[in-house]
Amino acid sequence: MNTLGTITLARQAAESGVRRFVFLSSIGVNGDRSDRPFAESDEPNPREAYAISKLEAENGLWAIARETGMQVVILRPPLVYGANAPGNIGRLAAAVLKGTRLPLGAVTSNRRTFLALDNLTDVVATCVAHPAAAGQVFLAGDSEDLSTADLLRRMALAFEAPLRMLPVPVWILRAGGAALGRRTTVRSLCDSLQVDTSKARDLLGWRPLIGVDEGLRRMAQRSLRDQTP
Repeated sequence: MNTLGTITLARQAAESGVRRFVFLSSIGVNGDRSDRPFAESDEPNPREAYAISKLEAENGLWAIARETGMQVVILRPPLVYGANAPGNIGRLAAAVLKGTRLPLGAVTSNRRTFLALDNLTDVVATCVAHPAAAGQVFLAGDSEDLSTADLLRRMALAFEAPLRMLPVPVWILRAGGAALGRRTTVRSLCDSLQVDTSKARDLLGWRPLIGVDEGLRRMAQRSLRDQTP
């Protein structure tokens, strides 16, 4: 669906005279972990079906751009956080709110780039309007990268919730994940995944609208508001 649905929509857009098509892809196209910050020039290395489908959609869009002249812009965001976010970030937020003891206190040496929802919408708007965005791939992220333990601490402050973390060694987490068939989940919590946002900064003049703490505060406010009957 990521591939066929995107290509079908893009062809319909081109036939309708749409001048520019901005596609929200995934940093997973670059890979699922990084030894150094990913850049747009890196060779794609998708490891999971979702990321592979996103790369296939990207390739289809470039073909449509060549055929029709419609401008295409590819944006590959890292993990996006906001109210009621799905996936790991949503599960972590729910656990913090409940005061669950999390075995992640020792995950302090990894670094991950995140993207606040408000920053995502702003960079998308920039890609829609900026003349220099046409025909380009961009990576975007917040202005600072965090370890998993630091993210949880900052999240707890934003939610005004008690933080209960156990300092379980990372090697034990990895061994447990392998034994329980949760290797991918553990990798996403323990590995690094950083992006280099300098291309968006230099070519588009884009900077994140808000910092991590403000992004988490807005996430907390909106999540709590949505839970209010």
